[in-house]
Amino acid sequence: MKLRFTKMHGLGNDFVVVDATRAPVALTPSRVRAIADRHFGVGCDQLLLVEPPTQAGVDFRYRIFNADGGEVEQCGNGARCFVRFVHDKGLTDKREIRVETRAGVIVPRLTDDGLVTVDMGAPVFEAAKIPFLTDSDAIVQPLEVDGQTLAITALSMGNPHAVQVVADIDAAPVTEQGEKISTHPRFPARANAGFAQVVDERHIRLRVYERGAGETLACGTGACAAAVAVILRGLAASPVRVDTRGGRLDIAWAGPGAPVLMTGPAVTVFEGEIELD
Repeated sequence: MKLRFTKMHGLGNDFVVVDATRAPVALTPSRVRAIADRHFGVGCDQLLLVEPPTQAGVDFRYRIFNADGGEVEQCGNGARCFVRFVHDKGLTDKREIRVETRAGVIVPRLTDDGLVTVDMGAPVFEAAKIPFLTDSDAIVQPLEVDGQTLAITALSMGNPHAVQVVADIDAAPVTEQGEKISTHPRFPARANAGFAQVVDERHIRLRVYERGAGETLACGTGACAAAVAVILRGLAASPVRVDTRGGRLDIAWAGPGAPVLMTGPAVTVFEGEIELD
């Protein structure tokens, strides 16, 4: 099986994008892992599949597969690459599109300065919908990891996040704690573990350990979740500049019930073809 693809990235969070709008593409977990392998495949954090919509009122269906082969609900950096891809490939002439995901409909838009703004929808705090196991609705929750009690904010941006505030992002135990938070039994669907350092009320620094991918250079939904968490905790105010290891995202959020708006770049790297099986 030969598969055409486009390699893209959003702040170093890299993707293999496949067009399945004209014909279906059979992706198995083993095929995704083969493509994502950085030594024997193309190499990526996630594979993005562009499909025709399955519901009225949307332009495309957007499916996301982590490097471990598992399909997930949402990816913010991928959403920006998605709208750049369908526009550059001539699949649409719209600068703003409505895209169906497993987490609901998102609305990415190409801006005049070449960046992409995505309406990521409103964050979800209801524990059962994150999902997160707790009897409390407190903004800050305790989470036991290796005998330590971490103070996290749990929320969903279409996928589960656990955000903690740290004093120094460079010294944060992302490698040591990331996987343990991600697979913690209180997160039945696993979680993305965010480590946020507040620089000032309009600026944070962020590292994210993504479920199924490990630490990435940037995480769009993680940036949204971190901005929401520090705003809720009274440590920052919208809009928030989020500096990741891959670059800058700008996040705006007016408060509970309002959508999160994420703005950042989307870059095409190269195109190619891979032989599978």
